Amino acid sequence: MKHLPGTKTFIYTALVLYSVITFLPFAWALSASFKPLSEIISGGMNFIPKQFTLDNYRTIFFQEPLFGRWLFNSILVAICITAFNLLFNSMAGYALARINFMGKQLWFFLILAVLMVPSQITLIPSYLILKNFGWLNSYQGLIIPNIVNATFIFMMRQFFLNFPKELEEAATLDGLSRGEMFVSIVLPLAKPALAAQAIFIFMGAWNNFLMPLVILSDPDMFTLPLGLNSFKGQYISYWNYIMAASMVLTLPALLIYAFFNRYFIKGVTFTGGKE
Repeated sequence: MKHLPGTKTFIYTALVLYSVITFLPFAWALSASFKPLSEIISGGMNFIPKQFTLDNYRTIFFQEPLFGRWLFNSILVAICITAFNLLFNSMAGYALARINFMGKQLWFFLILAVLMVPSQITLIPSYLILKNFGWLNSYQGLIIPNIVNATFIFMMRQFFLNFPKELEEAATLDGLSRGEMFVSIVLPLAKPALAAQAIFIFMGAWNNFLMPLVILSDPDMFTLPLGLNSFKGQYISYWNYIMAASMVLTLPALLIYAFFNRYFIKGVTFTGGKE
């Protein structure tokens, strides 16, 4: 297929401009994390700090008594949510794609229906349920409502529909049960889909602000995004500390993406054949 003259140049120019526009706020935030508050609130878009300082990072790590606890809470909650989702979403997706059971289509349509409901609508019902269970201000209140995700159940179902049946038939001939086959053959070959799922779920759990805001009131239980909000007061906002803490908040997500990026690219182009 022939392209119009200059089409490729236009596309690359647009992509470069979009990348620059997207990166500029992050670059400014990174720069501001090394500036004193007085330089930030004085205005200006200088990306090189006039008064370079590490005091912002020293303050949040060594003088803010709860910052370490907030960081621990975020890591624990994000890892648990990601691990449970990888397991349960994969199991549900595999069952919907490969196992015939009563009500299979009904369950699939219910999952599709859940996809159409905005999460904000379920926020108050979730709060009331957690309150009745006595799970407010608790790890289980943060983790258990998020251990499955309809979007990724659907994604894994579509992935397993294209999974080669020959491998499962060979495993059955070797005497493997359905569970053994799922653990030893299916999951290892589903790394691309699992990696894509892990990136999105971890980032969603790591950056979640609304749900912790609703169910948490004890500062000791705050996650990092919620804890950052405490640096904003009625009369003054400590933007230097907020920027430094936001860089700490960004780092794990970048590391997760860097680690799973190779599998993530495969997940986008995976066709169900052998690697």
